[in-house]
Amino acid sequence: MQVYPINLKLTGRRCAVVGGGAVAERKAAALIAAGAEVTVFSPVLTPGLSALQEAGGLCWTPRVYVDGDLHNFFLVFCATDQREINRQAAEAARAAGAMVNIADAPELSDFYVPAHIAQGDLLITVSTGGASPVLARRLREEIAARYGPEYGQYLELLAKLRPEMKKRLATAKAREKFWRETIDQEVLDLLRKGKFSEAEERMRHAACCIRTEP
Repeated sequence: MQVYPINLKLTGRRCAVVGGGAVAERKAAALIAAGAEVTVFSPVLTPGLSALQEAGGLCWTPRVYVDGDLHNFFLVFCATDQREINRQAAEAARAAGAMVNIADAPELSDFYVPAHIAQGDLLITVSTGGASPVLARRLREEIAARYGPEYGQYLELLAKLRPEMKKRLATAKAREKFWRETIDQEVLDLLRKGKFSEAEERMRHAACCIRTEP
């Protein structure tokens, strides 16, 4: 099945998690990290979910999901250990206009949550369409070993320099050349060694060289 890859901005969006176990905890924590307003429906919570609730990170409805609970949510995650409850909650949420993910039935879900790594603003995702979460996790581990924290630091440095480079490099061709040439192993090696200032200086020097070319 073909799916459409997309990164969602969830800040301020209302999202629900049906269930209070380990899977529900992972879903809720990821939603909170993305800025969503999270409500959990479950008679009990894991210690991790309890800590999030006590810290004000989520709203807790301390009972089993019932009809009418899932109106006005953008995303709904059905993550109980009972397939029938997950199915019923998914149907109700979908009827109310929400996009649904069912933890134990990816084939019935509207979307999948891919395995991913995040290094600052760098986000790399891996999806097997729900066919093999184990393979997705293995690929994620291999990618994480290849793209370390220095890539996030590199993006942070680019964001810092971008306004200045737009002013310094007058033409689109010069800017393209600069961005292409600054993605080099030496800059990444400097960042990997914690030499942020030296990496920034190297990038500034590259901009000066490009500017002075005929």
